[in-house]
Amino acid sequence: MHVIATAGHVDHGKSALVEALTGTAPDRLEEERRRGLSIQLGYAWTSLPGVGDLAFVDVPGHERFVTTMLAGVGPVPAVLFVVAADDPWMPQAAEHLAALDALQVEHAVVAVTRSDLADPGPAMDRAAAELASTSLRGSPVVSVSSRTGSGLPELRTRLVDLVTGVPPADPHADVRLWLDRRFTISGAGTVVTGTLPAGTIAVGDRLSTGTATVRVRGVQALGQVVESVSGLARVALNVSGDVADLDRAGSLTTPGAHHWTEVVDVRIAGDVARLPSHPMLHVGALSLTTRCRPLADDLVRLTLPQPLPLRVGDRALVRDPGNRQVWGAHVLDPLPPPLRRRGAAVERAGALHEVTGVPDLASEVRRREVVDLDTLRQLGVPASTAVESVVRAGRWVMSADRAEAAAAQVLELVTDHDRARPLDRGLPLAVLADRLHLPSPELVAAVLREPLRLVEGRVLAPAGDVLPVELERALTRLAEELSTNPFQAPTADRLRDLGLDPTRVAAAARAGRLLRLAPGIVLMPGAERRAVEALGVLPQPFTTSQARSHLGSSRRVVLPLLEHLDRARLTRRLPDDRRVVLEGSSG
Repeated sequence: MHVIATAGHVDHGKSALVEALTGTAPDRLEEERRRGLSIQLGYAWTSLPGVGDLAFVDVPGHERFVTTMLAGVGPVPAVLFVVAADDPWMPQAAEHLAALDALQVEHAVVAVTRSDLADPGPAMDRAAAELASTSLRGSPVVSVSSRTGSGLPELRTRLVDLVTGVPPADPHADVRLWLDRRFTISGAGTVVTGTLPAGTIAVGDRLSTGTATVRVRGVQALGQVVESVSGLARVALNVSGDVADLDRAGSLTTPGAHHWTEVVDVRIAGDVARLPSHPMLHVGALSLTTRCRPLADDLVRLTLPQPLPLRVGDRALVRDPGNRQVWGAHVLDPLPPPLRRRGAAVERAGALHEVTGVPDLASEVRRREVVDLDTLRQLGVPASTAVESVVRAGRWVMSADRAEAAAAQVLELVTDHDRARPLDRGLPLAVLADRLHLPSPELVAAVLREPLRLVEGRVLAPAGDVLPVELERALTRLAEELSTNPFQAPTADRLRDLGLDPTRVAAAARAGRLLRLAPGIVLMPGAERRAVEALGVLPQPFTTSQARSHLGSSRRVVLPLLEHLDRARLTRRLPDDRRVVLEGSSG
């Protein structure tokens, strides 16, 4: 499906043109037909060769209904701009054009209607001239008559060219449906409608209102009941569940996929000096009064009266309801930091100065320093591409500058700790994460640089291999005792006699100077390889008793030694408790 919104001054023939193209009158309300103007959004559709279904969102042109008009064009990427041949360029045409330009709508066809009543040439020239300085510059201009049908074939051709030039929507994208109508149908319950720009909605889906979820009971598109619909499309949803917040939310989204924000930093297009302190914000199909705080230059912070699911790169409209002036608003950051101290606004503007509003992983991570992938998704920032300036660790990403600073801090922290506690060298990843104010130990592991190394979850500095003199002497004596029988581990009493209490044993094991098999049971480093070589000459598989006898040791030592070899994948334990030396382990 393709969707086009209409735009133009009141009574210039928008609804009549849509009816001529589709055979259906978009004005559905009795009052609309009686008064001859659109009050609410109207919908009609047709099928065009080569592109299939084409839906029209017919917006009101009267100045009193500009909010409704903006609700219609907000979510739609293409416009049919209507100008009458027998009227001059009118105020609402100018206002609609200013709004479309502020929203950076680039795809349009201009239809000069009522060409059977006046020469369309001047109106066509004027329309082209007015569009020349806007985002709609270069749009084709076609003269038509809804009454006689003149020009309609060419207009249909132009509409086909228009919709085929709009980039296709991603059916797998997160859903964000701005709601433009809500009503109740007897026997069905709550129904909402809107233009789905991307993504897919299916019967049974759950969607978020920001504070609650609703369940999709039914889906309609172009008046037909369907199981699912993908954007770009006009949709009607029958929803159930917690529907009380639908009017306030103004949107339905994929649960967990958007950040619902009440504060947003934007770049304004236009004369910022004339921006009121409490402008109207028009985004999607929603309109609400905001509070505006200038930052610097063209950057402002908008505080919203309710949370909205905004993303980086969103286009919105800021409007002065008094003089009807409009400004374009380009969302730069829907999750900005608070401004708490003097000069914070100017500092924030400096941070945003180079931000383009195009979702960019490197830019986002550089400003935020550390951010999780869920947050990036909610902000609309793709994180799947590899970027050299970003360090990844599990579900976290960190800027290169923050990683470099963290690496230096880790070395300093570990060195200071080792100096103060020589028998407890190194620090666990979790402790370092806490001291560095990092949300995950994974980030600490990701920034480690030589000479630091990670051993069993503990970060060690090179000095960790250098042990106190008295401990070195104890290890020398132990090595001498084990030289004749490397598998005859000393008893706990003998370890104490040697001065190897649990603290010193742990320090030596972390430094790689002891092989600690279990509490109170230690051998010298390399004993596991010597054991494998010795066990490799036994008939395979072998029993624990055979291993004990061949190694000249006791069950107290052999049992934890064999379990260690199993964990190291040097041996494999069989179901009958016998073991085999794995191929290549004894080479």
